Amino acid sequence: MKLARLSLAAIAVVGLTSSSFAADTLADAFKNGKITGELKAFYFDRDTGDNVASVGAGDASIFVTGVMLNYVTDSLMGFKFGTTVQSSSAPFASDDAKDVFAKDMYGSGAVLSEAYLEYTFAKTTAKIGRQFISSPLVASSGSRVIKDSFEGATLINTDLPNTTLGFGYVDKWQARTNQGWAPKSTGMADFKQVGDGAYTLFAINKSIPGLMLSGAWAGIEEFSAGEDLDLYRFEARYDGKATDFTYNLGAQYFSTQYSGVTKDADGYALKAGVGVGSIDAYVAYSKISDDGKVKYGLGYGADTLYTQSPIISDNYEPGTEAYAIDVAYKFNADAKIGVDYTQTDDPARGDLSYSAVYGSYAFSGALKGLNILVQYEKEGKDGNDEELRVKTSYKF
Repeated sequence: MKLARLSLAAIAVVGLTSSSFAADTLADAFKNGKITGELKAFYFDRDTGDNVASVGAGDASIFVTGVMLNYVTDSLMGFKFGTTVQSSSAPFASDDAKDVFAKDMYGSGAVLSEAYLEYTFAKTTAKIGRQFISSPLVASSGSRVIKDSFEGATLINTDLPNTTLGFGYVDKWQARTNQGWAPKSTGMADFKQVGDGAYTLFAINKSIPGLMLSGAWAGIEEFSAGEDLDLYRFEARYDGKATDFTYNLGAQYFSTQYSGVTKDADGYALKAGVGVGSIDAYVAYSKISDDGKVKYGLGYGADTLYTQSPIISDNYEPGTEAYAIDVAYKFNADAKIGVDYTQTDDPARGDLSYSAVYGSYAFSGALKGLNILVQYEKEGKDGNDEELRVKTSYKF
């Protein structure tokens, strides 16, 4: 954590020498802080086709409730302090459910996911401590009751027009449960060391109207058994509009490189979408090289391959070729339903298909802030996984 300590010292010096910020008091900074939160109630029913429940496999259902509570102080000479506590409880979980959902849902308790010091000067923001991160190769995901988090430092700059430049250092990662790391006794998520530390650099440019270009690198020292890991990701996406419809085109490239004997891998994906009235649809294709598996990044939020199905598919395996089609219908700004079909050719598992339906609704009026998402997916051909997810949340 030498880097984090040096960064903190640098931030303090800059803050003390800057006079461009309002002279608020520390008491006012805390008094004028903002509290936000989210209440969650998730129900998952999972069948992986295995007769005996084991870590991540079997047939079981689980109901989990959770609370996320966030507090951020007002700015004092450019400084802010933020904290987020997450908790989850699965009071009716069976022994089978504890095994089947050990890696992503079961783990009752509470965790301090964010506790950071933030400093903003002009168009540069530095943040040190536990924090949620959103970047191409290091990113948190809120798709489960517990959102994964990181301990480290980030630096974001937007001085260049329509451009975001970012740097990050991660010392530890908090998964969704403590089995996000390795099979062992289940429990609440906690922070664990990431190799000898991970670094990331990224750039996102939107100078051309409708076009987004991004490039990122992440390096993890001592990722495994004396090997360092380097990840690269590039993406280009264009969103356009014609007289009667909208359209979008996208391309992704991933590269996974090890310093030792583990085989390197790369992959790419293409996507084309169109929107007509209340209907949005897209088709996508991806291909992974034959030698190794692509690592999409650090943190579940980095899993954004165009052909991934809503729930089950893993299209990063060696030699996997995948096709996907998705069609969604919006009743209005608050209600949507959709269908998704993904087909993969996986040399290790054979031909697989994934058929999914989903729907979401955001309440308004007296229930504004309440949202519900329902997803169901069935694996076919050479696979027989099946899963239903019902997610209800209220943000305040």
